[in-house]
Amino acid sequence: MRDPAETKPSVRAGDLRSPLLASLGLQLVAGHNGLERPVDWPRVQKPGLAMAGFMGYVKPNRVQILGQSEFDFLKTLPVSTARARLDAFTALSLACVVVTKGIEPGSILTSFCRRRGIPLFVTSRMTSIVIEGLTAFLEESLAPRATLHGTLLEVGGLGTLLLGDSGVGKSECALSLVQRGHRLVADDLVVVQRFPNDVLIGSSSGLIRHHMELRGLGIVNVPMLFGVAAVLERHTVEFVIQLTDWNSQEKIDRLGLDEEFEDILGVAVPRVRMPVATGRDVALLVEIAARNHLLKRRGFNAAREIAAKVHDEIARKSASDRFTVGRRTRRKLSARERTR
Repeated sequence: MRDPAETKPSVRAGDLRSPLLASLGLQLVAGHNGLERPVDWPRVQKPGLAMAGFMGYVKPNRVQILGQSEFDFLKTLPVSTARARLDAFTALSLACVVVTKGIEPGSILTSFCRRRGIPLFVTSRMTSIVIEGLTAFLEESLAPRATLHGTLLEVGGLGTLLLGDSGVGKSECALSLVQRGHRLVADDLVVVQRFPNDVLIGSSSGLIRHHMELRGLGIVNVPMLFGVAAVLERHTVEFVIQLTDWNSQEKIDRLGLDEEFEDILGVAVPRVRMPVATGRDVALLVEIAARNHLLKRRGFNAAREIAAKVHDEIARKSASDRFTVGRRTRRKLSARERTR
């Protein structure tokens, strides 16, 4: 990774009141002094086992969801037992508690949350909808991120990240690709986030979104020049092309047999290094590299195919040469036997 400003975002319980979650209708009814409690998990938890008395799987600093099943179970218990369970549950390091389906949380749970400073939210939305909305919000908010100096485009459906030293021609190459019908995601600064299953998502940095800086021209607005279809808000980062100066001392794999990877947030992304020189159509080469990578993902590798053919040809000629030598040797031996 090249000089990334890697950060580990933080989320607090009070962030659940974000306008992004307005559709969930979360209302804070207790624990107002605990809004600074950290949320460390991107996925929420339904503490059914905790209501049954087993607290071992309640993760600290995690959003807890109480729905119909938890409250129906508590109603089957004696009041003293239900109170003891809620007492033990709220004594843990909870980020917050969310009660769904418009269920009245009850005086016992409310008093424990108020006393211990645990934010207690209620909502009329279905439990499944609340879990889906909160998970999406927390995955986005807690995803590790890094800011890279480069250009991200969608080239033939493939998220292609152009890296290289300043002035090597990344923006000019990207502009040519946009003109060819490919789409720009971010130029100059690319914000990359790592989501579950090691999926990398790249987007542009705030104020410069969908703008490009071109030496000699200044700042240009890409959607104004090429239309809104020429840009994307975000895209996966699946392929890296390292643009290098033609005269640099870097060793370039001419056959394409060597596999290289770029480490981005701990994820190994396939990479190729491409020399840049005056007169080279870099945009065309980037387009071909992206298409070639897509073919490799489908199991077709032209370089390895040629290497295999060369290997087979060498083996065939070697076998033929051994056969010829052996035949000549047998002839000589046969001639010697006849002369005896």
